[in-house]
Amino acid sequence: MRIPTGIEGFDELVQGGLLSERVYVLSGPPGSGKTTFGVQFLASGASRGEVGLYATLLECPQNIIDDMSNFSLNIPALIKGQKLLFADLGPRMEYGYMDELNEFITPDYNVGRASIESEAPSPSMVFKEIAAYVSEYDVKRLVIDSVSAIRFTTNDFSLQEKEMSRFIRNLKKLGCTTVLLSEMTDPTAYSTEQFAAHGVIFMHNFLYDKTMTRAIQLIKMRGTRHDCNMRAVNFSENGLKIEGYLE
Repeated sequence: MRIPTGIEGFDELVQGGLLSERVYVLSGPPGSGKTTFGVQFLASGASRGEVGLYATLLECPQNIIDDMSNFSLNIPALIKGQKLLFADLGPRMEYGYMDELNEFITPDYNVGRASIESEAPSPSMVFKEIAAYVSEYDVKRLVIDSVSAIRFTTNDFSLQEKEMSRFIRNLKKLGCTTVLLSEMTDPTAYSTEQFAAHGVIFMHNFLYDKTMTRAIQLIKMRGTRHDCNMRAVNFSENGLKIEGYLE
């Protein structure tokens, strides 16, 4: 079954949408549109009655909500209707003392607390927190921001690869259509999650003909016909909009 993303011009590139219950990696440098893509994807599903969860390890959820509310995505209403959830799974530490409790924003904007380490969470910690949300709220669409912020329990690169592969495999069992956001500055340097995921999408933000240009590129899409050429990306009042090939 195809899952429409709600991003204008994107679904036509992937035969009508993403394949259901698969894991996709969305990589790109700062300012390329990754957060907007993720929230737009969740809001589209939420407007159809599919509960979406945005799990952040980097940014404060309220900041994301405020920024994305500038688009015509009906974010506040979707949150209040318990169709769009934001969870803060990042470290909770301020200068001068360590806070051993994690805060998360609940659908009705009340602040709850759950135990978590004050350092960056490990893949297993992140998965357990997300699995609890999925079970409690029957989440169908999931965005994790970002996989780059996950702390590994070892400095051995080969063991890190195994740990990330295990994380991806467990995500595939949750029954959600998942988008993993990942920081990327070198599009030729592939990561473990990109090999393990069902699909890989690159967001670009670069100087092109003396103009800063955003573009999107489909690198890998299992079970879906696609090409790997870059297409222009622009912002509208409804979020991201995918346009034609870069000329």
